[in-house]
Amino acid sequence: MKATEIRKAFLEFFRDRGHTVVKSSSLIPHDDPTLLFTNAGMVQFKRSFLGEEKRPYSRAASSQKCMRAGGKHNDLENVGRTARHHTFFEMLGNFSFGDYFKRDAVECAWAFLTDRMGLPKDKLYATVHEGDATMHLGPDEEAKGFWARYLPQDRILEFPTKDNFWAMGDTGPCGPCSEIIIDQGEKMGCGGPDCKPGCDCDRYLELWNLVFMQFNRKEDGSLEPLPKPSIDTGMGLERIAAVKQGVPSNYDTDLFSPMMSRIEELTGYRYGSYGEKDVSVKVIADHSRAAAFLINDGVLPGNEGRGYVLRRVIRRALRHGRFLGLDRPFLHDMAVAVMTSMEDAYPELLESKSFITRVILHEEERFNETLDFGLKLLQSEVRRLQDEGEKSIPGSLIFKLYDT
Repeated sequence: MKATEIRKAFLEFFRDRGHTVVKSSSLIPHDDPTLLFTNAGMVQFKRSFLGEEKRPYSRAASSQKCMRAGGKHNDLENVGRTARHHTFFEMLGNFSFGDYFKRDAVECAWAFLTDRMGLPKDKLYATVHEGDATMHLGPDEEAKGFWARYLPQDRILEFPTKDNFWAMGDTGPCGPCSEIIIDQGEKMGCGGPDCKPGCDCDRYLELWNLVFMQFNRKEDGSLEPLPKPSIDTGMGLERIAAVKQGVPSNYDTDLFSPMMSRIEELTGYRYGSYGEKDVSVKVIADHSRAAAFLINDGVLPGNEGRGYVLRRVIRRALRHGRFLGLDRPFLHDMAVAVMTSMEDAYPELLESKSFITRVILHEEERFNETLDFGLKLLQSEVRRLQDEGEKSIPGSLIFKLYDT
């Protein structure tokens, strides 16, 4: 099942259940100064959850563009090292604004995964919030009771706040949540004696997070009840695609295959041949998507804020390109592969092709000049120090290189 088919199936499933399908918002949350980027599907609905905005619908579904590099949710350094982390990804979500709550959220999720996606029921687990005395919250017995309609008790697990209480940021809507986990089998596990749901390996993969939005976290950390309890769910398209396509990582799905093929054409290196080089391939594939979407949404490389994050993403991809032997501009070429692969859902990328590629190429040329100059300076200084009999590099040289 292709990712485009999964995205379509998800939106149609919830449309048939009375949800209004809402277009993805920009990666830049224009009316929310508390966030650097849109990091979840609920961001565009934040004011609806707070009761500050009335929409013409009380149920919604979307496939939201998300960015998690910088700010509270920052996965940048994990990209390339794991099978699942991304800077840019799509989040499938369904939302209720004071309409339905825990029971219907659980029922919809179970029906979509088992009936529509055909996932094996005996491989699924659910987690609920175990409670937290510091927040004056007890165990979520209500959610546990709803899951008991579909799962045996030994596959309904209580997890602590760090895993099962979700907040968009330091302030704003939040609440206990319920994660849906799939057991992908021993072949995906770490082999450890304590491997079980919650393990960091890929055997027990979190697929979907159902957030029971009940509170507004204020600046002093206190929780006040929301006017109407609501539902906010999020499931990474990349993750469900990997499960449906039976592949070991998100990077093996059809979402990434065009980028992987283009990297192989540019470098001659085939993904899967060598672990450390595979890290570089994944970084380039992920960061090319992030760069294309950020620029299309109005972010330009700079030295602060969102522009700095974009610059860092581009330069990180370029450094990994050098590990694969690419010492010439290539990321603007990768961006075209992104546009082609995402054309069905985001045709606006191709419409902005000329602008996006020009911005990336300019940044590539600027960085390559800086990097080449810095390397020549380093080599020259190292030779001078060797001639003078020095055995260490002074800190002043590091600062001098940094300033370039």
